Amino acid sequence: MDAQTFHFVNGSSPLSVSPHHILPQDKRPNLNQPPLLSSVPVIDLMEEPCSLVVDKISKACEEYGFFQIINHGVPHELCDRMLAVLTAFFELPPQEKAPFLATDQTQQVKLFNYYVKSDGQKKVSMWSECFAHPWHPLDDILHLLPQNPPQYREVIVEYGKEIYVLMKRLLSLISQGLGLENDCLETKIGEKPAFRAQGNYYPPCPDPELTLGLNVHTDVSALTIVRQLEGVTGLQVIKDGNWVQVEPIPNAFVINIGDQIQVLSNGRFKSVHHRAVTNKTRKRVSIATFYTPDKDTIIGPIRDLIDEQHPPLYWEYRFSEFLEEFFKQEGTRRMVKETFELKV
Repeated sequence: MDAQTFHFVNGSSPLSVSPHHILPQDKRPNLNQPPLLSSVPVIDLMEEPCSLVVDKISKACEEYGFFQIINHGVPHELCDRMLAVLTAFFELPPQEKAPFLATDQTQQVKLFNYYVKSDGQKKVSMWSECFAHPWHPLDDILHLLPQNPPQYREVIVEYGKEIYVLMKRLLSLISQGLGLENDCLETKIGEKPAFRAQGNYYPPCPDPELTLGLNVHTDVSALTIVRQLEGVTGLQVIKDGNWVQVEPIPNAFVINIGDQIQVLSNGRFKSVHHRAVTNKTRKRVSIATFYTPDKDTIIGPIRDLIDEQHPPLYWEYRFSEFLEEFFKQEGTRRMVKETFELKV
């Protein structure tokens, strides 16, 4: 499907970049800047010994906040099916997608567009459509998920089970990288974590210089696993003031540290700003699965990581307080964890 046949849920066909998608000059992607640096680290989870994998993950979390993993155990064909049913959903006629359009931001299953506020608080929509819902367990909300395409529910259940196993494995490896017990991060994030999935669809864009697929942001979650459509670039991460392209490697997942692990690690592991840019000729599709604390969970630097040389950088907060600040900054380049910093 191309720009001529795709329609945003509001019915508009992206044949040209309309004014409500054009970013102010200072927020545009500047795609003509000097060449991007090389991609983020790629880590083979089957590499031996395991301590080497832990060291590589730890280094990537400290230096990039992002890395890719291969040999992760999730079947390639399942990931292909997940992206295929997601793409089929986004490419439905607008009237079929309309019932999922968010009228209330707290809806469990919702189709929506991100936006940024420009001068005079005017909203500028991102060049993308997003579809979000829980990913595990799904028994209670399965009836709310799309019936078309008909395989959607079956595939997301299967995908969610695999991602759950991988998420726990990664949390264990990241805990070990901090010198903590294997289950430390999982315990600190709490017994009732929230599991949210977000599909992102970026149609071809006639003028990628004028807009963004997703605005610059960090993830509010603890940990994020992203599957990208192979062969189409778009995800970029900030590193030393430069944008680094996260190349879509065959059968790889992109892993990124969320704000909550940055706070729990007392700033050692980084939740970094990233964005999605568009391109003229090809659509791009991705699915992000987020692992996030429950609203009542208390988050703060883990005590074992604090000493005289490493005083606490953040105060403790209830996660609901963090979310409150997050929604207060909607439409801006959010700086949420910074509001919880202790002034050392």
